[in-house]
Amino acid sequence: MNETLQKKTEQLETIIGQYQSALVAFSGGVDSSLLAFICKRVLGSRAILATATSSTYPQRELDEARSIGESLGLKHLFIVSEEIDLPEFFHNPHDRCYHCKKELFSKLQDLATGHGCEIVFDGNNSDDISDYRPGRKALRELGIISPLELAGMTKNDIRELSRNFNLTTTDKPAMACLSSRIPYGEQITREKLQRIESAENFLAGRGFSQFRVRSHGDLARLEFIGTEIENAFSQRDVILQELQKNGFAYVCIDLQGYRTGAMNEILPGRR
Repeated sequence: MNETLQKKTEQLETIIGQYQSALVAFSGGVDSSLLAFICKRVLGSRAILATATSSTYPQRELDEARSIGESLGLKHLFIVSEEIDLPEFFHNPHDRCYHCKKELFSKLQDLATGHGCEIVFDGNNSDDISDYRPGRKALRELGIISPLELAGMTKNDIRELSRNFNLTTTDKPAMACLSSRIPYGEQITREKLQRIESAENFLAGRGFSQFRVRSHGDLARLEFIGTEIENAFSQRDVILQELQKNGFAYVCIDLQGYRTGAMNEILPGRR
């Protein structure tokens, strides 16, 4: 571990150590898994994990979160947070994530209080500051602490540190909730989310590592990392057949390739 990362790690442990106990919002991704691991080192059994299930959270991710939580050896709680039932979320405005996070983290705070935890941690990192993330406003309003961000940890730092600790999530692809696949202003329904999840499960089964199925009405716009676009074109017939079976009338491959926050590109001031 280089000196800079060592100092960030020490700072992270100091931030966590300011609290007697903590509930970690745990998705099973690379960020929250590292945070949970460090919390265990600092707080031991006084750290617990909490994962929220909803229609926007893929089953395969839930299964992985459960498995990773077991490997960490921390108490792991599960709650239902069905944000799709909120009108402010269902209608999919630009600040959709604000309403989602306000609902979710209010429930996590109640859960933390019920289990005697002093604080709720989330896994935001310092790279998240540069993206459009209205959910961060909800976290600030509720007093949620983001130790990785406060310690100046970037995504690369987190992966390097995870590798140093031999965590299984070191190279895990980034994951966002399924609602991020639907353009702002287009209503979010369980049927759409299930269609997207089924399509992405299929692509994962075909060996693709980092991708998104963006849903534009009857059109599926597929984003793949650059090294896998050619492979996607070579499989276009079977991909087309499967996604049409899932309910998409049209399927296209985005030549820009995979990138996070693609649906934010049309927002004012983003181009």
